[in-house]
Amino acid sequence: MHIPPDWGTFFALIVSFLVFWFIFGRLFFRPYLNLLAQREHKFKDLSARTEELLKQAKAADEERETKLTAVRHEALAHRESERRKAESEAARLTEAAKAEARAALEEATARISKEIAAAEQELETMGHRLASELAERVLGRPLNSTSN
Repeated sequence: MHIPPDWGTFFALIVSFLVFWFIFGRLFFRPYLNLLAQREHKFKDLSARTEELLKQAKAADEERETKLTAVRHEALAHRESERRKAESEAARLTEAAKAEARAALEEATARISKEIAAAEQELETMGHRLASELAERVLGRPLNSTSN
């Protein structure tokens, strides 16, 4: 069975399709496609902005690391300088303490030497007196007073 084409209906369908295509294109498809294009444009802008911000963040990180390294070096140099100052101050204080100790030792040695000399003199005098007393007791008479 063969159905012959109905050209009037065919053209009516084509015209109807084109009208609906035009109406739907204007009302639905074009705004939807414009919306998709705007979103794609926004995403591209956001992507470019994100890349720019990432580059800026990376540059800021590198700058921060550079500054941090410089501060670390400066702190190490300052610490080393302070350590040297402290060592020289400690050496100076040690030398001063040694000199003070030497002076105190010499003073004590001189004082002890004087005390020893005085004690020796006293012992010698005491020894002579004891020897005289012992001799008087042994002899039972007083000794000559010129020997004192």
